[in-house]
Order: sequence, then C-alpha cells, then structure tokens
Amino acid sequence: MTDNKLDTPPDHLSNDPRSKFHDPSVLERGIGIRFNGVERHNVDEYCISEGWVRLPVGKSLDRRGQPMTMKVKGKVEAWFLDDASEVETPAD
Repeated sequence: MTDNKLDTPPDHLSNDPRSKFHDPSVLERGIGIRFNGVERHNVDEYCISEGWVRLPVGKSLDRRGQPMTMKVKGKVEAWFLDDASEVETPAD
C-alpha cells in the first residue's frame, strides 16, 4: 500500500529559500510542471489551487539582485519526476 502524500506534490511550492513555501526535501525529488497544457522548466513558484505560476522575466533583476518574475494564471498540473520508492530514508 502506497502513501498518497508521498506521491502528490504540495499545492504551493517555491524555489526561493526566503519563501515560507520553500521545501528543499521536496525540491530534491524534482517537480514537473505543466501550465496550460505545456510542460514548463522555468517555473520559480506555483500554486495549483489558485491556478498560477511565477515565471522569470528575461534576465532582469530587481534592486535586491533577485530575478524579476511575473505571475501568470491558468491551469497548473504538478508531479514528481522520481518515484516515491526511490527516495532514500535516513537510517535510524
């Protein structure tokens, strides 16, 4: 019996370590994102329930040196790139 929580990516996830939605353990597994039917590889943040992704805008940076992003609304689908059984659990 598989645990559904391990097979389902979080509803909201961010690449930015300063965000409260940043989760390094989930990001290590790899997340695939399909936005409006097109697989995207440059998503900085997403929210499935609200239906948006945050994408970088060219190479421009804000005044703090972070990439400028824009929020785009549409249908968001997320999945893990690896299998839950491949994730190693630390030995006790």
